[in-house]
Amino acid sequence: MIRAIKDILKFSGTESGNINKSILFGILAGVGRMIEMAGIYFIITAIINMAKGYAPSWQSFLIVLSGVVVACFAKGYSQMEQTHAGYFMAANKRIAIADHIRTIPMGYFNENSLGELVGTMTSVIDNIETLAPMVMVRLMDGLITSLVMLICVLAFDLRFGLTMLLVECIYLLISSMMEQKSKQVAPLRQDSEVKLVSAVLEWVQGMSIVKSFNLTGRGDRALSDALEYNRKSNTKLEGLFVPYTIAQKIVLQIGTFALITESVYFYLKGTLSLTYTLMMIVMSFMVFAHIGSAGSAMAILRLLTSSMEKANKPESIEKMDESGHEYESNKHDIEFKNVNFSYDKRQVLSNISFKIPDKTTTAIVGTSGSGKTTICNLIARFWDVDSGEVVMGGRNIKDYTLEALMSQISMVFQNVYLFADTIENNIKFGSLNASHEDVVRAAREAACDDFIESLPDGYDTVIGEGGASLSGGEKQRISIARAILKDSPVIILDEATANVDPENEDRLQKAIDRLTANKTIIMIAHRLKTVRGADQILVVDEGKIVDRGNHKELLAKEGLYRRFIMGREEAENWKI
Repeated sequence: MIRAIKDILKFSGTESGNINKSILFGILAGVGRMIEMAGIYFIITAIINMAKGYAPSWQSFLIVLSGVVVACFAKGYSQMEQTHAGYFMAANKRIAIADHIRTIPMGYFNENSLGELVGTMTSVIDNIETLAPMVMVRLMDGLITSLVMLICVLAFDLRFGLTMLLVECIYLLISSMMEQKSKQVAPLRQDSEVKLVSAVLEWVQGMSIVKSFNLTGRGDRALSDALEYNRKSNTKLEGLFVPYTIAQKIVLQIGTFALITESVYFYLKGTLSLTYTLMMIVMSFMVFAHIGSAGSAMAILRLLTSSMEKANKPESIEKMDESGHEYESNKHDIEFKNVNFSYDKRQVLSNISFKIPDKTTTAIVGTSGSGKTTICNLIARFWDVDSGEVVMGGRNIKDYTLEALMSQISMVFQNVYLFADTIENNIKFGSLNASHEDVVRAAREAACDDFIESLPDGYDTVIGEGGASLSGGEKQRISIARAILKDSPVIILDEATANVDPENEDRLQKAIDRLTANKTIIMIAHRLKTVRGADQILVVDEGKIVDRGNHKELLAKEGLYRRFIMGREEAENWKI
């Protein structure tokens, strides 16, 4: 339990100060409750001594009232601090994970389930957000108040204090055994939560496949297994707690009975006054209530610490070296020097070397899987090379911080992702401080202002997650508007025209021309219009550069590029 409390304090980070304050006010709340006991003692004494008048009643009332005021104020403040710490340490953890995954290689997302990360960010941290305040309120309040009461009872009468100490030690021993036992099951429960989220996410994303192949009821085996695993792990966890919680209640009931029995016995032996006897009988029903509250929190303490361990895992992923500087180059020539790169153990690029002069356009062509997109991703440092160097502006890109590097690069992806937000805010990802006028100008240059203004709310139209309510061409033009707004000196176009219908292709090409004016351009495209005007063409095949030159030079000799162009020309002449 002590280790678990230390884990909570460590996990809380900057919120540990609020937890420490809550402990201090928890002690004060315990003192307030003992003041209430003092008020009860005064009224019992008055009754035994058959005191006359209202003075004893008022004295007892004022003492109890002062104790209630102190306890309520201190407990309220203590719980507010604990609740604040619980919710904000969950929020801070989400932000910390988000900041961390920005610095890890993109290869992580290929090797690990996206659902696991989503599960951690949602269900696991939701558990922390829900359980942490409850556990801290019950555990801290119960333990602190019990400790204060124990000290007061020991001071009052050592015999009762030792009995109370023995009962609470046995109770805590049972709680510790329960916590140790839950170590085996709580991680399984957390794992089942993550797997369930992953299975649901995969099922929803693959719904079109399920429907098209009529797999309903048959293709959901993974989801059914995840639900069953979750059910079994939760049932096992609850079943584990039952015998221990029964034992805890029995111990506390025996403790209450022992205190009452001792009180009567000591009174009959003449070693305890009637006033103290009645006082201890009253207290016997109260002294164990708070340790019981702490025990109920201990039952879920291991679940909380297991959730925290799971939430810490994403931050343990090794991130890319960030020892760079905030360089801003005046020149943006790019060079690959003997670059080798692998996904896992599969070689993707082999000894690649080339130069892209500043403010020129380089087109990369090749078959699917040849390494074109990988080259672009290495320029943006989505991954680090296995060996060799990627140089921009005369410096290895590792010499830049990721922020400094990406501030000089804009990317138009093949598959554009738009967030569930307004169109204006999606364009503003290119420059968060841009004005509305800047957004409109960028949209106009990207040739997407017409369809935006035709929407019911114009730029304030909220689009679905992923831009589901827009066509492929519309999404790509918004992506180009982002890049125009960012106005970076290096532009990477990753098959930006691959999914555009012929009707909008000319408009999109004009938008690309506006975007790429006077910039260093690296483009991947399968269309003739986007490669004929390139200053340099790199022909990639099986992770190697097999040819290079301009369109005229490459077309004049037999090779992969010439076959590529002839195939494209033949395809463009097809008629249906």
